[in-house]
Amino acid sequence: MSPVVPEPLLRELGRTEGGSEALGLLVRDQHTRRLVLLRALLDAASAAPAAVCPPGRLDRLRQDWALLETAERADRAAARSVLLHPLAGPWAQRCLRGLTAAAPTRELAADLAHFSALAAAAAIRAGLSFEARLTAPDGLLVLPTLGALRTGPGVRTVVGIAQAEGKVTLRQEGAGAVTVRLGDDGTHSDDPRWLPVLTLPAVLPGTAPVPLDDLDPYRTAGSGLQRFGLSSVAGLDESERAAWRELWAGVAPMLRIGGAHRTAETAALLRCLVPLSPPPGSTSGVLTATGSPSTREGAAQCSGTRREAFGAILSSRPATAAHFASTLVHELQHTKLAALAALTPLHHEDATPRHFAPWRPDARPFDGLLQGAYSHIALADYWQRCALGTDRPSARDLAWAEHARCQQQVGAVLPVLAASGALTPAGRVLVNEMISMYHRLADAPPPPGHLARAVAYVRTARMIWRQRNAS
Repeated sequence: MSPVVPEPLLRELGRTEGGSEALGLLVRDQHTRRLVLLRALLDAASAAPAAVCPPGRLDRLRQDWALLETAERADRAAARSVLLHPLAGPWAQRCLRGLTAAAPTRELAADLAHFSALAAAAAIRAGLSFEARLTAPDGLLVLPTLGALRTGPGVRTVVGIAQAEGKVTLRQEGAGAVTVRLGDDGTHSDDPRWLPVLTLPAVLPGTAPVPLDDLDPYRTAGSGLQRFGLSSVAGLDESERAAWRELWAGVAPMLRIGGAHRTAETAALLRCLVPLSPPPGSTSGVLTATGSPSTREGAAQCSGTRREAFGAILSSRPATAAHFASTLVHELQHTKLAALAALTPLHHEDATPRHFAPWRPDARPFDGLLQGAYSHIALADYWQRCALGTDRPSARDLAWAEHARCQQQVGAVLPVLAASGALTPAGRVLVNEMISMYHRLADAPPPPGHLARAVAYVRTARMIWRQRNAS
């Protein structure tokens, strides 16, 4: 058994649930890892040769670090809302790779310069009075979690930034100053050059609102989306923002129907949404929990998570609030399981792609099979609760169809997971709880027609998979 994760918490997580203690354990560990990563970045910069990190850049990094420390002393929670922002993870890892590379990488200078913007954003949120000079690459200066200033054409534009008396002033040479104020619902400015990050209301009173971040330059960096014709949305227009807000308004009620624990895990884990463009044609790109894109046929939406961006979900706009909620349920299981695996090993299987998964056309490694089964059994539970909790025939019919498909998909792979001799004791507890949950779902079976179609769906998927994979 894991000495880090008590067995009762493992059992909760195995049921795709998790109370405040279990979720808090995952969150604290991930936050600690982020702070260690940031410190490792500064240490790597200090140890890097001058050709990789020139003395001037190292001095600026140390100044920025000092500003971060001052911000944390002033308001720890406010400063850490920036440092622990999910999208700071991909940035920090890319910086660390660049600083430890044998030769300077092409993007390292811009990556290191972003540290100044991160420090400034932390100082703004902490309410510090300060002044700094930042560099805007490619006509846009992004202050993480806050918004961005359009600076106009130019590869590099210097922008002066100052905060005093509750307002932020941004100045660039040859242009008027832009004034920005920070409120509970995000940033505000009368100047159209300022682009605020859209903030969606919290799913539970007293918890954090959720930014819909279409500005951060690292929101999809290194994700591999482009290989599948997918991309992030840059600069949502007002009609698109309104559409996201309208959908979001229906998410909390759907999560409550899908189980109170779904609302709780969303409030505890979701820290950022990244809007993606709609998938091309009828093929959806899906990011696995490791951040590697894959394809799923016949879907009209793409979504995913990245291990280095704990708390972020990347998604194109769902069609309905019910599907928006199901996307959160699906992706937050990947978030939970990846965080759990970082705390305690779940198996010792190798990474060879050899397994059939009804939700993928390609062969999957064991870890991918476990991830997929874990997320799909949560979906089966969510849709079953939706079917049982609605009086609308059309909504009930959709929910039973989705439940039956997910249930049959999970049933097709649980025997493979259960038969593995490479599960650790913690992994065995997890899988056993998944099996128990699968059997409990049978207490409220779907209508026979939906079940028959789901069985046929999985049977057909297996036949196609065998043909494609020559096995």
